[in-house]
Amino acid sequence: MYKNKVAVLLLTMSLLAALLSGCTGNTSTSGQAVTPVSETFFIFDTVVTIKIYDNRATTKNFQELEALMKDIDSKINRSNEDSEIYKVNANAGIAPVQVSQETFDLVKIAVDYAQQTGGLLDPSIGPLVSLWNIGHEGAHVPPAADIEAAQKLVDYRKIELNEDAREIYLQDKGMDIDLGSYGKGFAADLIYDYLQTQGFESAIIDLGGNVFAMGNKPGGREWNVGIQHPDQKRGIDIGTLKVTDKSMVTAGIYERFFVENGKTYMHILDPRTGYPVDNNISSVTIIADTSTAADTMDTSLLIMGIEDGLKFAEENNAQALFITKDKKLYATPGFKEMLNKTNDEYTFAN
Repeated sequence: MYKNKVAVLLLTMSLLAALLSGCTGNTSTSGQAVTPVSETFFIFDTVVTIKIYDNRATTKNFQELEALMKDIDSKINRSNEDSEIYKVNANAGIAPVQVSQETFDLVKIAVDYAQQTGGLLDPSIGPLVSLWNIGHEGAHVPPAADIEAAQKLVDYRKIELNEDAREIYLQDKGMDIDLGSYGKGFAADLIYDYLQTQGFESAIIDLGGNVFAMGNKPGGREWNVGIQHPDQKRGIDIGTLKVTDKSMVTAGIYERFFVENGKTYMHILDPRTGYPVDNNISSVTIIADTSTAADTMDTSLLIMGIEDGLKFAEENNAQALFITKDKKLYATPGFKEMLNKTNDEYTFAN
C-alpha cells in the first residue's frame, strides 16, 4: 500500500485552507482592499502555491518566481542528468565538480547541519534513499547485505568543499548526495527574498506543505495555522496557532510509506541503522525563522526522538511539537503557549 501524490496535494490544500481562512476581503493598514493574487505550479515533485497579498503583484512576478524555482530544481535534482548534483554524484571518487553558488551554498548548509547533528541528517544519504525507494512502486525491504553496503557510503565527512573554486568532491565512488531534506526549504527562502526585493510584505509560500507565512495578513493580523490530525483525513486539525513571518514544516509517518508483512516502513531513514525510523512518533512540526531551518530540523528531530529533539529545537531558536502514536503531545514551551488545542483526544505529556 502506498501514499501517493494525491495525499500530498490534499495536505497542501488543507494547510492552505487553514492559513487563508478569513482572508477574503482583506484590507491593508491604509484601509485599501487587497485582492490576493496566486499561482500554482508543479515543481520539486510537488504542488507549489504562492499567494501574494498585494494589488501590485503581476504576471511577470510569477513568471520570475517560476524561473527561479526551475533554476534551483535544475541544479539540485539528483534524478536530473543535467543537474549539478547529478554531475557531482556521477563523479564520486573520480574528480571534483564546479557548481553554481546556490548549489555550493546549499551543500555547505547541509554539511554544516550534518556536523551539528552528529550525522543524523546526512546529505550523502542518497545510496540508502535509492535502495529503499520509498514512495515509489516496487518499494520493499532490501537484503541486509545491500543495506550494510549502502550504509558504508553514507558519510558527510567525505564531502570535500572547495570554497574558492566552488567545487564539490565525493571521496568514494558510489557516494550520492540527496538534498531532499533541504531543497524545498532553501527554495522557499529564495522565494521569500525575491518577494522582499519586490516590496511585497504579505504572502503565503507553500511548497508541498512546507509553508512560509510572510509578514502578517493585510491589516496586520496574524496568520492562523492548523496542525494536521495525523490519524484523520486532511483538513481535520488537533489545534491551531497564530504566526507572524514564520515558516512551518511538518514531517510525519503518514506522508510516504509502504507495508510489508504487516509492518509499516516510513520514508525517513536513520543513517545509524540504514533502516527507516521506527519509534512512537507520528509527526513533528517545526516553526522557525527560515524555511531551510524548519525543513532540515523536522527530519532530524524525527530521528533524534522527543527528548533530544525538543532540546535541539530550543538551542536553535525554533519551536517544535511532537505527536505520538498514543496521542500524546510533547512541545517546546513556546509552541505549547502558542497552540490552541481543539481536540481533547490529544493531551500534553510534558
